[in-house]
Amino acid sequence: MQQSTKTLIPQDQAEELVKWLASFGQIDTGGVHRLLYSPAWVEAQQALLKKMKANGLTPHFDSIGNLFGRLQGTDHDAKTILTGSHIDSVANGGMFDGVYGIAASLLAVSRLQSVYGRPKKSIEVISLCEEEGSRFPLTFWGSGNITGKYNLKDAQNIQDSNGVSLLQAMKEAGFNPDEYKSPLREDIDSFIELHVEQGLVLDQEKISLGLVSHIVGQRRYNISISGESNHAGTTPMHLRKDAMSIAARLIDYAAQKTPHIDSDLVATVGKICAEPNTPNVIAGDVTFSLDIRHHQEPVLKKFIDSFQEYIQETAWENGVSISLTQWMSAAPVQMTPQLLKIAQESAFEQNTSYRVLTSGAGHDAQVFGTHCPTSLIFVPSYKGISHSPKEFTKASDLEKGVDLLTDLLYKLAY
Repeated sequence: MQQSTKTLIPQDQAEELVKWLASFGQIDTGGVHRLLYSPAWVEAQQALLKKMKANGLTPHFDSIGNLFGRLQGTDHDAKTILTGSHIDSVANGGMFDGVYGIAASLLAVSRLQSVYGRPKKSIEVISLCEEEGSRFPLTFWGSGNITGKYNLKDAQNIQDSNGVSLLQAMKEAGFNPDEYKSPLREDIDSFIELHVEQGLVLDQEKISLGLVSHIVGQRRYNISISGESNHAGTTPMHLRKDAMSIAARLIDYAAQKTPHIDSDLVATVGKICAEPNTPNVIAGDVTFSLDIRHHQEPVLKKFIDSFQEYIQETAWENGVSISLTQWMSAAPVQMTPQLLKIAQESAFEQNTSYRVLTSGAGHDAQVFGTHCPTSLIFVPSYKGISHSPKEFTKASDLEKGVDLLTDLLYKLAY
């Protein structure tokens, strides 16, 4: 009879491992600042490599800094199961985002190895180098290279806010672009990602697990307005080409238009820069970000078509130049139904409450979901808070996620 996988590790070990990983890049606010290729990022990946080795896995980096810990299977012809998440954080982010999936995967694979030995199919715990797009205007750099979405050419001419290029940062972190070898993998059986929900649903409904059926599509843009800088006191309102005022109109249009197109459509402006950024001077140039999300491609297209038309009308009416530059596009992705069914069976067998839901946040699973069978599993986020030092998930919920992941990996690999 199969031994239960539910009690093979002590309680609270997941929380301890998450806190340990969060210590790399933790700042005075209590938040985590671990951007791609930063010193804190390097320290975290190197420490995790040692942890993988200590847990009986064979670790290695690929040429861009994705870290793998491999448990070799007995069937050398079988493809490899990947499980994990991303190591990078947003600026002043929470300790659970991304890191929990890595910690849970390491614990699940370690517990399986200690009880059952080698699996039939090889399993690799993966710490993906980047997902957030917080340092460079590029997201999913880790999973994108593995799946063929990106290669080194996509990193050319990309810089962070300090003018450091992605390639320079990559080299300084110990991954020399001159020695780049494509991380593309064609041997992946499936990818399993465990993550905190970053939303309210599970916490409000007091449900332990969220089994994701779809991940929303995303579009991210920079909108730049070139008007005319002038004196704030001597320039009549009707003669102004005020880039800030025009930006306010565009931002309001986005906020007001979304519910008229679809109730699940969301649009967010989270960053804005004005020049010369002086209280008594009319802003001549303004650039702001725009993030659009929905789980249906036609809805995304409908909004963007409408917004572009409004931009053209506004630019013509005000005699200014407005550009819309897309820097991120991720299509809506369905998670693999067969894996969803297995996860449901495992949750039922473990008598753990769950619901099927759609993810409004982007995850590496949506990149892998176009490349191989993929599953995304959530545990609750307290009050839905995420990307914040206040991000929190109870230890008992973390453990239930590890329990489910352990059982799912057993069914897939053993």
